[in-house]
Amino acid sequence: MTVEQLAATLDDARRNARPIGRLTDAADLDVATAYEVQRAAVKRREARGERLTGVKMGFTSRAKMVQMGVDDVIWGLLTDAMHVGADLDASGLIHPRVEPEIAYLIGREVASPADVESAVAGVAVGFEVLDSRYEGFSFALPDVIADNASAAGYGFGAWHAPRDLANVGLLMEIDGRVVQAGSSGAILGDPVRSLRAAARLAAAAGIALQPGWIVLAGAATAAVPLPRGAHVRVTGSGLGAAEVTTR
Repeated sequence: MTVEQLAATLDDARRNARPIGRLTDAADLDVATAYEVQRAAVKRREARGERLTGVKMGFTSRAKMVQMGVDDVIWGLLTDAMHVGADLDASGLIHPRVEPEIAYLIGREVASPADVESAVAGVAVGFEVLDSRYEGFSFALPDVIADNASAAGYGFGAWHAPRDLANVGLLMEIDGRVVQAGSSGAILGDPVRSLRAAARLAAAAGIALQPGWIVLAGAATAAVPLPRGAHVRVTGSGLGAAEVTTR
């Protein structure tokens, strides 16, 4: 199968909420080609009117890297259609999960990874909604990269002035019950390292981080299943809260 055919397969699975088998079971897919598939699938969304709004980072914990047999993070692309407000229709998702995040707001175009920190205009607590398009949430590394790093949606709270986020306590509640608690230090030891990696990978792909874009630094805890009819609240020490209700 060609890159475009693989991208179409994933795009159709997402649009129809129809799980598919792993691409690596049917195609010879390496990491470089998987990123080509990811970009081609996102371009299909752009052709339908969506616009890029940022990037998300994955495999930002050492434990996850070891589990997947990798020594670097992965990344995916965010679009405006993925931004979640106070309400999320989860009926079109296959395996919805949610995780707490640290979000960075980019204030100007990032010319090189070396100046990404000075380009940050704000920081916030946030969340990411994940949804693998593969049956049983089962995939190899190239599969998840091609599937836009399982990205499905994202949200964030109020923006705050840039600050040191090396050890921010994060709490995630569903319907008032604590389901995850952790520290931003779980994100590569300091989420700013994930921010730098985002700029590095974007530059390598020929994509400049743009003013107004969001960088989701990666999960501080494991993701948890996201049921319909639930209220999710993520709080970060000194950063307020981000909330969403599903239906």
